Amino acid sequence: MRLWIDKIASATANVALRRDVRLTPDIVAREGYVIAGRVHGEKTTYNQLEDLYGRMVTVHDGDVIAGVLGERHALQGYAGDVPPVIAVGDTLQLLNLGGVIGRCTSQNPDVGRPFDVEVLGSVLVFPDFEDRNGVPAHIGMNAVTAPPGRLPPVPVVYVIGTCMNSGKTSAACQLVRELAKRGTAVGACKLTGISLRRDVLQMRDYGARWAVSFTDAGAVSTNPASAVGVSRTLLGHLVHAGAEVIVAELGDGILGEYGVGQILAESELMNLAGAIVLCANDPVGAWGAQQVLQQRYGLAIDVVSGPTTDNAVGTRYVREQLGLAAFNARTHGGELGGFVAGKIAQRAAEVRP
Repeated sequence: MRLWIDKIASATANVALRRDVRLTPDIVAREGYVIAGRVHGEKTTYNQLEDLYGRMVTVHDGDVIAGVLGERHALQGYAGDVPPVIAVGDTLQLLNLGGVIGRCTSQNPDVGRPFDVEVLGSVLVFPDFEDRNGVPAHIGMNAVTAPPGRLPPVPVVYVIGTCMNSGKTSAACQLVRELAKRGTAVGACKLTGISLRRDVLQMRDYGARWAVSFTDAGAVSTNPASAVGVSRTLLGHLVHAGAEVIVAELGDGILGEYGVGQILAESELMNLAGAIVLCANDPVGAWGAQQVLQQRYGLAIDVVSGPTTDNAVGTRYVREQLGLAAFNARTHGGELGGFVAGKIAQRAAEVRP
């Protein structure tokens, strides 16, 4: 069956689809496979889809979209999974702006019900020249790779948060900008979360020479089982590309379900830390994050940013009560970048023979 796709979601980017696709009714009900579906319903909130260029396009009733089967476990948004069996005509839901499609199991009242998506079939690709036998498209095709072996000792600035929307991407972008202004070849990545290109595109806008996410490594979303392996791949890929320092954002929060905790517990990854930047929404979150990182992972926060530093009240608490440096990324990006650059230099000197 041939079909014209109205909107191609960014989550499919590894596959390089055209608008004119061929479908098969035989659907592999597993994360990462690309399907076509018809949208049903109209929404006034959370009604957009990120396309292959990073542009947000409005979704309308009747649109035929290409998206990717996947799970979501977000605190502020939809949660969902991939059913064990999927057939043409089944109804699934659009779980995020990046085009992840699955069975919605929980929703947040701030975004309303998700769009329903009528399954039309699995999208085929034809990787072998002159072979008319297509194979179901999967975003693991053309995924980035990294050289085997242990990761080289390139410093990584880990940007972690107390939860979603705690200012992590703003802080990461300011750090990229300040480090790049110092003449450093900066690589950037998003290690955990659910597929959406917006954040890594923003990192490129701020000066990252290379910016990749877990989706580039073939993962629709991360989880406790996949996060460490995906992180090794992305960091290794950036080092191989030439990055002299890497700014790595860990999407979601420390206690979320996307595998952040597993990364924090992995000594090979954390031994690369040139700095650990915490973004917190409020003083309680900053205090709790300090306790969790110290007691559960044996890690020390270097500097705090995010909404808790939006004015002098929260900043003063972090500095005086928690004994931590604090800079707001939006208003004091230069000071934040300078502090982190100093930490990276200090740690490099400590390990230098």
